[in-house]
Amino acid sequence: MITIYDQKSRVKILVAVGALLIGAATVVYTNILVRQVARREQEQIELYAKAQRYIVNSEEESGLIFVQEQIINVNKTIPIIFTNDAGVIGGARNVDIPRHLAPADSVARLHRELALMKERHPPIVVEYAAGARDYIYYNDSHLLAQLRTYPLVQLGVITSLAVMAYFAFSYSKRSEQNRVWVGLAKETAHQLGTPLSSLVGWQSYLRESARFANEPIVEELGKDIRRLEIITERFSNIGSVPVLNDENLLQVTRNAIDYLQSRVSKKVKFTIETDLPLDTPARVNVPLFDWVVENICKNAVDAMEGRGAITLHLRRVRVRRSWYRRAAPGRQVAVDITDTGKGIPKNKLESVFLPGFTTKRRGWGLGLALAKRIIENYHEGKLFVKWSELGRGTTFRIVLNQ
Repeated sequence: MITIYDQKSRVKILVAVGALLIGAATVVYTNILVRQVARREQEQIELYAKAQRYIVNSEEESGLIFVQEQIINVNKTIPIIFTNDAGVIGGARNVDIPRHLAPADSVARLHRELALMKERHPPIVVEYAAGARDYIYYNDSHLLAQLRTYPLVQLGVITSLAVMAYFAFSYSKRSEQNRVWVGLAKETAHQLGTPLSSLVGWQSYLRESARFANEPIVEELGKDIRRLEIITERFSNIGSVPVLNDENLLQVTRNAIDYLQSRVSKKVKFTIETDLPLDTPARVNVPLFDWVVENICKNAVDAMEGRGAITLHLRRVRVRRSWYRRAAPGRQVAVDITDTGKGIPKNKLESVFLPGFTTKRRGWGLGLALAKRIIENYHEGKLFVKWSELGRGTTFRIVLNQ
């Protein structure tokens, strides 16, 4: 089994853990700064309270002027509200009160701000010589509030950039994969063209030769040539925009199985069931759809080790409309392909469609990846594992538009 995708998952986890550690370190460091600024602001308010007490108790006019100008008036950032022992507001500084408010509304606004300050910080008590007390309530300055929200904003920006980078990388990777698929398909179709033309010429020669008249090998050669022509057409369709037509889904499915049934083990039983009217159409490209059914059924035969049953069930399904789907809800049909093989572990249900994933000793692991690309990219449908249980089998569902 190829484990490259497990390694890729580990790399993603390491990157995510690294990003979380960086974010956590940023939050911790910012919180340290916040505590330092908050401690400094508290010291400023305590100094403010001492200055206020000094003004009330001092009789020196020059000292009052210095305290008034250098300590009290210098505070232009920290919101504060004064109250007395009875809780009556005696004044406020740096509290945002709109000027257009009526006096009663301004007082109500001050009381709301006071309630918030009481919840945020304990008051600074100002004790005077006469025994009276005032209380100074304060809130965080605008700078401290910004510093508190900074790590959240930073994390949001980092997350947004990470998400944008992820989608950009995914889009770039898908585009590169598409170019590889298309280039490989075009080159394969081109390489098949020359020997195929030669084989067609040889078949014509053998048919016209009296020596090989009525020889079954000539007709068998014709069947193989037709098969190569179908393969070439499939690769050609992948290398270009395939044409979708309204085809009889039951007939197309039956034709695909009839060809496949004669080329696999006789111990594998194929059955086609349908809940649809016999003439139900679906939008498909026949060569590519045959290829999908062939890949899924061949994997099923391998999973059953050449002995078991494969059932294809045609039914109508209702798929929720998505922004990238043009078909309306209720206009989809499904082909369920069920085998009696060994099943797929739950942790591998998504991995089976990844290029290179295989549980076989020999194989490239491209069959299901190619099938999913054909259905979802070219048919605008969907291919997924509907059900699987170890020891009992697997059901793949192909959803097609009408």
